[in-house]
Amino acid sequence: MAVLKAMRRQPTIPLALLTLVVVLVLDTTGQHLAARWLATVVVGAFVVWTLVQMIREMLHGRFGLDVLAIVAMVATLAVGEYVAALIIVLMLSGGEALEDFAARRAKRELTALLERSPQTAHIVEADDVEGERVRDVPVDDVAVGDLLLVRPSEIVPVDGALLTDEASFDESSLTGESLPVARSAGDAVLSGAVNGSRVVRMRALRRSADSQYQQILLLVRQAQESRAPVVRLADRFAIPFTAVSLLLAGLAWALSGEAVRFAEVLVLATPCPLLIAAPVAFLGGLSRSARAGIVLKGGAVIETLSRVRSAAFDKTGTLTRGRPALVAVRPAGGFSADEVLHLAASAEQYSSHALAEGIRAAARQRGLALAAAEDAGEVATNGVMARIGGRTVVVGKPAYVASLVPEFARTDLAPGEAAAYVAIDGRHAGALVLADAPRAESPGVVAWLSAHGVERVVMLTGDAEATATSIAQTVGITGVHAELLPDDKVRLARDLRPRPLMMVGDGVNDAPVLAASDVGIAMGAKGATAAGEAADAVILVDSLAKVVHAVEIGRHTVRVALTAIWIGIALSIALMIVAMTGVIPAVAGALIQELVDLATILYALRALRGPLTPESDIAAEHPEAGPKARRDHEERTRL
Repeated sequence: MAVLKAMRRQPTIPLALLTLVVVLVLDTTGQHLAARWLATVVVGAFVVWTLVQMIREMLHGRFGLDVLAIVAMVATLAVGEYVAALIIVLMLSGGEALEDFAARRAKRELTALLERSPQTAHIVEADDVEGERVRDVPVDDVAVGDLLLVRPSEIVPVDGALLTDEASFDESSLTGESLPVARSAGDAVLSGAVNGSRVVRMRALRRSADSQYQQILLLVRQAQESRAPVVRLADRFAIPFTAVSLLLAGLAWALSGEAVRFAEVLVLATPCPLLIAAPVAFLGGLSRSARAGIVLKGGAVIETLSRVRSAAFDKTGTLTRGRPALVAVRPAGGFSADEVLHLAASAEQYSSHALAEGIRAAARQRGLALAAAEDAGEVATNGVMARIGGRTVVVGKPAYVASLVPEFARTDLAPGEAAAYVAIDGRHAGALVLADAPRAESPGVVAWLSAHGVERVVMLTGDAEATATSIAQTVGITGVHAELLPDDKVRLARDLRPRPLMMVGDGVNDAPVLAASDVGIAMGAKGATAAGEAADAVILVDSLAKVVHAVEIGRHTVRVALTAIWIGIALSIALMIVAMTGVIPAVAGALIQELVDLATILYALRALRGPLTPESDIAAEHPEAGPKARRDHEERTRL
């Protein structure tokens, strides 16, 4: 089945192969005229098709190697070397098939952006019998003013006004804010936000097409359409190589006075080394990146990665893990840190709040076994209360805990930090401070890029200025742009110099800027999102160090491809000079050219291998990140 699909996509290969076999059979049986006519018709059709494609490319401002291929095929047919013409057709169609296969292989893991957008809304309607009923409708059918129900963990379908007294939403994919955002009745809620742990009601303020999520999709489309096309690596050699080849062929004809000499030289000048070497090298680079957990969407991405001179990073989920982690336990008088953490983590087993997992994980890291509760219950958006080992434990918001204990004190928080307050047996027991700490490898990634030719590194984030600046200082970034909307990110990215620009992000709000950048990289380990569809590369494992690996693979692949191309050019020119003397017949030249192809392919396969900087080195062995970055990271990760 796969073979049949491949043949349908590239019908020229089986047609040329079959024609070559029939022509050889006809030649061996003495039917030379029939063989020549059959080859002429097939090759002529291929020449016409190639000419049409070449004209289309030229109308779009792209000039490739097709003119040299057309001249070579016409010349071999004109002097009766139709077997050589068929061999040229096979080699050219084989190069196209390799390019097509490379592109399809790179894209097959990716999902469509529109499939990730909200699809269904729950409309609450009045009912004479039951009082009200809930009806599911396509999100495009929601009208302004409709009463909507949003269930726990569902995506908000359209922009609306909250009717429920209190609710919590995860807006990290929209704004970059890593901590859950509390909303009260009357507050606006954006489409694309993820509801928390309770059912909420809201009134639709906008139709789907006018809501936040769809506006981001529109930005993505506009950014993709406005980005300039990338010129293929081999096409940069097209005009000079064509000119040299035609000059040598014309000189051979002029010196010998034989038209066949023109064809004999051009057979060895067919651009197969250029057409095949780069696709093979890029296919090797794509395969190598896939093994490293990086999906690259084609050879043009590899080229751009190799030339990156500026880099921009989102904060939440990119430079940080996007998961709040415990950074401090601040017990009140009469309680120990381990006691507060142990009882709080045991109670948080019965909570669905976003901070609960960070508290439980910190207790496990300290070797504190979580205890089962005799009784437990959660007060939605406020906190959890549990009875553990005969002790009453409350963990929650400051107002909620303060209402239950006679003496209460808030704790000081740095930018980007949040606190869960704890009460034990009716007494204020302290606070647990959480923050979205930088990834261990972030300082090393920034330092590596700065030390390896990336002249400018900046942060583009929707998070608050104070939080963004704190994280940037920790990881070694000096250029910070905070509190940005998606279109602000696109505008800033377009103005960043020098180019090319690499943008790394992970959320829905990053999709437009990823599409607008010269090369966009999405952190896709937590599942494909709008960012994954808009990006040129998707990192499938939860490690920012893969950004360094992507750049390394891009540079190594392009070096190999360029070397393979120069090997092909050098061998072709040397053989053309020999063919000018008339010692290499056209058919022999076409077969010799296959050996040149083999040499370039074997060298191009070196793109499959090559050393990559170990992730441990990226995370730990870059003093350029500065002592402050290392101290801050060690302090934040000590727990």
